[in-house]
Amino acid sequence: MMDYGATWLSCRVPLKDGSLRETVLSSANPLNNAAQNTYMGAMVGRFANRIANATLHWQGQRIVLQKEAGQRHQLHGGPDGFNRRRWAISAHSATYATFTLHSPDGDEGFPGALSVSLTIVLSGARQISLEIAATTDKHCPVCITHHPYFNLDVAHTDAREHSLQIDADSYLPIDADLLPIGALAEADGAFNFREPQIIGARWMAGEQQALAGGYDHAFLLNTSSASNQPAARLTGSDHKLQLCISTTLPALQLYTGQFLAGKTGRDGSPMNACAGIALEPQFLPDSPNHPEWPQPSCWLAPGAKYHHKICYDFIAL
Repeated sequence: MMDYGATWLSCRVPLKDGSLRETVLSSANPLNNAAQNTYMGAMVGRFANRIANATLHWQGQRIVLQKEAGQRHQLHGGPDGFNRRRWAISAHSATYATFTLHSPDGDEGFPGALSVSLTIVLSGARQISLEIAATTDKHCPVCITHHPYFNLDVAHTDAREHSLQIDADSYLPIDADLLPIGALAEADGAFNFREPQIIGARWMAGEQQALAGGYDHAFLLNTSSASNQPAARLTGSDHKLQLCISTTLPALQLYTGQFLAGKTGRDGSPMNACAGIALEPQFLPDSPNHPEWPQPSCWLAPGAKYHHKICYDFIAL
């Protein structure tokens, strides 16, 4: 890991034959990750995913957020989001690290001073857990998550050959700006991942994938924080490694990395489109402006604590 963006640089997992397999994408120059706008392996916040028109509405107030030049909406906390910050390392050992970050009142337009801590723990040979906590002194929407791109195969070429299962009965349809168009829809057809499916088997099947160039959609999870059922299972095409993701967050963004084409990979060569799959636990996109959606509120109150967990459990098959 590195302190810039609290970013995963590498995650090598032992297989049954004793070999190590790299499971996450990275860049030859990791400090360029932010400039690539891929958020590769970084923590993103204050609010992961998109906020429509870079605007919040709270108790009659209209709060305008920062956005990238030439863009209408805010993505992943703004042009100077948490992925571009140098986090402080407050404690670490061979098996854990705690990162902290202070975001001042008005940072990227968000109200309130926000104090964030991230603790990452390696348990055994194949399990990594993230615990994310935050407090604020003003009402503020908070959604902090991790943005690795996974590829569980030997060669990081086309991750659409992986099998994916998501514990979700509904997803959010999007418009041409990749923003939710309104209500949740049943996760059927190409969006039915209740049982394991090869990601590329229903590639570009229908208007929703055409709008995103593939999958870039949020699923509302069935999984409760008390359940042992993973939110998602990703299995490599050679069936030697599986990743189970569990979380206390209510939704999961599936992004198939279609815009990775040409970005510089770990070995310095250009990546292919869909070289990795991002599975981002979070609140539904544009949640601050949709209190009607069936999930807990994403607005953090003064005196309350944002506290969520993400667990990555790798299984050698």
